Amino acid sequence: MTVESTAAARKPRRASKRTSAAKKPQSAEPQLVQLLTPEGERVEHPDYSIDLSADELRGLYRDMVLTRRFDAEATALQRQGELGLWASLLGQEAAQIGSGRALRDDDYVFPTYREHGVAWCRGVDPTNLLGMFRGVNHGGWDPNSNNFHLYTIVIGSQTLHATGYAMGVAKDGADSAVIAYFGDGASSQGDVAESFTFSAVYNAPVVFFCQNNQWAISEPTERQTRVPLYQRAQGFGFPGVRVDGNDVLACLAVTRSALERARRGEGPTLVEAFTYRMGAHTTSDDPTKYRADEERAAWEAKDPILRLRAYLEKEKFADDAFFTALDEESETLGKRVREAVRAMPDPDPMALFEHGYADGNSLVDEERAQFAAYQASFVDSAEEGK
Repeated sequence: MTVESTAAARKPRRASKRTSAAKKPQSAEPQLVQLLTPEGERVEHPDYSIDLSADELRGLYRDMVLTRRFDAEATALQRQGELGLWASLLGQEAAQIGSGRALRDDDYVFPTYREHGVAWCRGVDPTNLLGMFRGVNHGGWDPNSNNFHLYTIVIGSQTLHATGYAMGVAKDGADSAVIAYFGDGASSQGDVAESFTFSAVYNAPVVFFCQNNQWAISEPTERQTRVPLYQRAQGFGFPGVRVDGNDVLACLAVTRSALERARRGEGPTLVEAFTYRMGAHTTSDDPTKYRADEERAAWEAKDPILRLRAYLEKEKFADDAFFTALDEESETLGKRVREAVRAMPDPDPMALFEHGYADGNSLVDEERAQFAAYQASFVDSAEEGK
């Protein structure tokens, strides 16, 4: 066979490879754990079940309503110039409240910057969440008081923190679990992949809770992955499950199961809560530039709060008095948050240099001295002008 004929024989195979690589992999429709339909109908699932009292159901509804009210107030405060930025959770209340209420007090949470509902479940005062966004503190709460870490702005890095903490929990012989929250966009970060590797190898008691709200700012999920996100866990050697992120009952049941698995020493689980970000990525974003109105309208019909209310009303687990009282409570919360934010004192400018290092640092000391001199120059100028 000549060189020319050999090359000719190879051409179809190369073309075939290019063609197959361009095709999206064929897979069955992803399974979705759901216990409450968008219409508020209760359904069963063979692997996940939950039995809640009327009081517990009303509690979940209250959690979601008050979280949404706080979130709306924070958005309004930013628009009024009281906050520098705000990341809304609108539409993701069920994912956060369901998973948050699955936690035990001794479990530890590593959030992103959008887990306002989880913070609520952990007993963090809503006003404490706003200090960082107003620029008056570095976080606003002691993480060890509520086992709820400070908000993490760097995308995906908290999964590494959670994995390391979970490895420590295992070495200490404790039976508590760790949960790390992140979004679909963060799933493309190397930090997340490294967390999956270490947690699997060391059998760490950690749950990776991905809120797939389908938009990493303006980048849709289909540009992040060619398979459903929960299936990525298979490649690292631990289970993954996709849950209806707008179903608070399913999120509670699935997260509770994953946490119990971690506590039994069976290692990590990836939970993909399939939900939707109703609003902007943050208040600096305009989703109308990249999303169709029809898409949002379709997801509004799956609103997590409306579906639970429909179920409560249908089963007569809540009456008009309950909903009226909750409306009044939510308005009281909004007023309290509004007044607390406006009353926050400006911090001492020199506090910027505190808490960076436990034992001090020569470079920070030098920067502190330079900044102090800079601040003093304004005082000197004012004195000279008198």
